[in-house]
Amino acid sequence: MSLRFTVLASGSTGNATIVQSRDTTIMIDAGLSAKKLDELMKQQGISGHDVDALLVTHEHSDHIKGLGAFARKFDLPIYANEPTWDALERHVGTISQEKRMVFQSGEELSFGSMRVHTFHISHDAAEPIGYTFEQDGCKLGVATDLGYVSEKVKGHIYDCDALVLESNHDTEMLRMGRYPWNIKRRILSDIGHLSNVAAGEALIELMTDRTKRVYLAHLSQDHNQMDLAMLTVNSIFENNGIFYKREEFPLRPTFADRPTPWDELGRR
Repeated sequence: MSLRFTVLASGSTGNATIVQSRDTTIMIDAGLSAKKLDELMKQQGISGHDVDALLVTHEHSDHIKGLGAFARKFDLPIYANEPTWDALERHVGTISQEKRMVFQSGEELSFGSMRVHTFHISHDAAEPIGYTFEQDGCKLGVATDLGYVSEKVKGHIYDCDALVLESNHDTEMLRMGRYPWNIKRRILSDIGHLSNVAAGEALIELMTDRTKRVYLAHLSQDHNQMDLAMLTVNSIFENNGIFYKREEFPLRPTFADRPTPWDELGRR
């Protein structure tokens, strides 16, 4: 095994992803209860005892709900930048000083043979970030909760073997939905969430021959459907002259209530 991953859950009700190499297991975010995280990990044949570190993208509750309890239960270090620590501290309970790991956004981290690159993204949080993971020539990108894909972000998540990218909402469903206009305006803004169309347009520039799979993530329960997201993105591909055979279709779903199958990079 070089690098593999599973999205344990993704959406407005909670987010967590596991990335695993031959010698390291990383959890990105812990936005469900510790009990639920245990259940989802058990389905994937692992447990919190296998995890070496928790990485945080930002402090919103759907990304840190179970962070403190899970970290204490398994005595895990938590990695976040300083503004994120300041924002999440009151929500996660007591974390011992030796388990509070602080990095600078843009810093490269190393865990065993795995290299983790951190990069700033645009969202209404203290200092939100995305991650890429590299090992043995394989590269995984994870970027959700971003209002738009900046040129700098594109530079980080370009040419990945696999990419987990936000496809949060259908714009018309959101505009016609029940949210107050101030909430809709926030979601549609450059510090909000990526729409299906925005995700598709970004992917045109991000995908290369190396990119085998793209997981559409963090879908809104109220303003999106996975079939619609995949149809919209694929339509953008086809409008740009990009067609896939059925067996080579790169788009994959994520789920709010169950994990994606393990995906080992380097395999089709």
